[in-house]
Amino acid sequence: MADMLASLFESGRIIDVILVLVAVEALVLLGVRLRWGRGPAPLALLSNLASGAALMLALRAALTGAPWPNLAAWLVVALVAHLAELAVRFRRSASAPAPNCDNAAWNNRKWRTFGARPPMT
Repeated sequence: MADMLASLFESGRIIDVILVLVAVEALVLLGVRLRWGRGPAPLALLSNLASGAALMLALRAALTGAPWPNLAAWLVVALVAHLAELAVRFRRSASAPAPNCDNAAWNNRKWRTFGARPPMT
């Protein structure tokens, strides 16, 4: 068993196994989103998993002794995917108001502690 694990790490094949698991995770989460309408947004999910996969491929390049430009290229891909995820998340959080934002109770929720009332305007 130890010899098998050692050969997986030396050849970088362990990263291939992990990438297959990441692909299965993406399919399951997208399926849950499609079936029940719950879970992360597809674009945010895929950009997040893409950045992780690029980091895994950078690790594979390091494990197999690939030239440094290969490693640097995977790190740049990971950075671009991460920045894309941040852009998606910030754009969504800034543009999507809370579903109850027009309710008086929602707007006055910060005044609902210890019997406080909203200021009279």
